[in-house]
Amino acid sequence: MKYTDEQIADIGDNIIRELKTIFDPEIPVDIYELGLVYDVQISDDGDVVVVMTLTSPNCPVAESLPMEVEEKVKSVDGVNSAKINLTFEPTWTKDMMSEEARFELGML
Repeated sequence: MKYTDEQIADIGDNIIRELKTIFDPEIPVDIYELGLVYDVQISDDGDVVVVMTLTSPNCPVAESLPMEVEEKVKSVDGVNSAKINLTFEPTWTKDMMSEEARFELGML
């Protein structure tokens, strides 16, 4: 079954909602607001690719965080499959955080 653009948008909203439940263990802000998620691509078949990074290549959860993201994305209704592409280009900086994250961390 092929999803409509509206259904894909709904799936995307639900994926973002799930991503906002995943927190960086060292920073009390979710990975989406931290700016660690660069892109979420959803095919009309429900196959999802998430392009994300970590705060640093030496992040203590470098192995477990992408797996957690994959599992959370797979749990969203309408998602057929999920793949996580971890990248360090561009390098994450504090400028990538949302205004909400900066406020939460007292940076505003």
